[in-house]
Amino acid sequence: MISKRITRAGTCPARVFSRFGGATAAIMLAVAPLPAFAASPAIAAGGAAQLSNSIGGAGVSDFYRARGDRPLWLAPQSAGAAQAMLGLLNSASVDGLNPERYQVRRIAGALRAAQRGDARAVNRAERMLSEAFVAYARDLRRAPNLGIVYVDHELRPAPPSARTLLDGAAAAPSLRAYVEDMGWMNPSYGQLRRALLARSYAEEAQRRTLTLNLERARALPAGSGRYVVVNAAAQRLFMYENGEVVDNMRVVVGKPRHATPMMTALIRYAALNPYWNVPTDLALERIVPNVLKGGTSYLRAHGYQVLSDWSDHPRVVDPGSVDWKAVAAGSTQVRLRQLPGSGNAMGRMKFMFPNQEGIYLHDTPEKELLTEAARLFSGGCIRLEDAPRLGRWLFGKPLRPQGASAEQTVPLPVPVPLYVTYLTAVPSGSSIAYFDDIYGRDAARLAQFGRNPPLASR
Repeated sequence: MISKRITRAGTCPARVFSRFGGATAAIMLAVAPLPAFAASPAIAAGGAAQLSNSIGGAGVSDFYRARGDRPLWLAPQSAGAAQAMLGLLNSASVDGLNPERYQVRRIAGALRAAQRGDARAVNRAERMLSEAFVAYARDLRRAPNLGIVYVDHELRPAPPSARTLLDGAAAAPSLRAYVEDMGWMNPSYGQLRRALLARSYAEEAQRRTLTLNLERARALPAGSGRYVVVNAAAQRLFMYENGEVVDNMRVVVGKPRHATPMMTALIRYAALNPYWNVPTDLALERIVPNVLKGGTSYLRAHGYQVLSDWSDHPRVVDPGSVDWKAVAAGSTQVRLRQLPGSGNAMGRMKFMFPNQEGIYLHDTPEKELLTEAARLFSGGCIRLEDAPRLGRWLFGKPLRPQGASAEQTVPLPVPVPLYVTYLTAVPSGSSIAYFDDIYGRDAARLAQFGRNPPLASR
């Protein structure tokens, strides 16, 4: 039985709050009054050189050398970019970072000096802005400590080089827009941050929820490319190209006692006409009681085989030779496999990103479950509303099995990143949509850290 609290989550968010109008103004207001903090002795003594050394000043120098020392932040076409960058640095506490690290007051003074047109002052302000930008962006792009399973470690967030960050900023059509949108982060991060900064929340609980989800958004990808995001809290899958959602669909995720984990992995291949290799705990929960009640004919009627072991080449075992009472008691284990067919729990296809958690994306014959508001029915895997549609997007063509043989593998020419996340606060146009904490992860983190949970970057 699913509680009323849980059933509110699903197709629609539990709550939507809209008050985004002042977000941009709030960022710019943060620039006007320079910070009242006193620089720490280490920063005051080291000045710009110390910050440069801490982030690899050679990369900044290489960037300017490659562009013939032409300015980036103070170029005529970059009007407003320097002040927008100062606004982000001045409000870095929203990110869980110390604004003192980025020497905002010193940069503001350097910018005032540069306004007089002295070439040396312009160069000094340019370098200080670039060094602070690189330090800030690298701090944000470090992997948060959230218990995410990184199946393929190349997808783990890592601080980019100074040259990579500056080249990305220089390539932006509008540097000011790039800064205001935080183009080096996932778009969700900038939107959630603006909501926090503009105090676009109705109550203290929403502020805490925004803070928790800002932390999770740091683990999502930045930049362009093709990738898939599954938000377990919303029970929905999104297909991204060049930073934009191009399609989405409903999914079924794990029950609270079989919660779908947060993880990142590369989708490497599809399996057509798949078997379902039944996890031991699900076999005990769903299948063994039916065998005890109706006999081994239940297995034949539903296409299950008993296998000798979990090796790649097991033997098929006569189910009549198994002590099913011992299996139910846990003193004996069996491996069960469901054959391909219309009733197979995997449906017609599954998408594989091999992992020790035993999680994958797959079709399902139980389409009626996808019409539920709260789609929390699986053992942890992710059931798809329209698996063939996802297959067409991934492979660029329809996926059709060649004959009736089982487990037909279709490799993806270029593996596609998958991010399984847990966002209970999601940007939705000019609003923030809030979803129920179906797995209790928000509550657990707040219980651990109190009313003001620290971000992973602290």
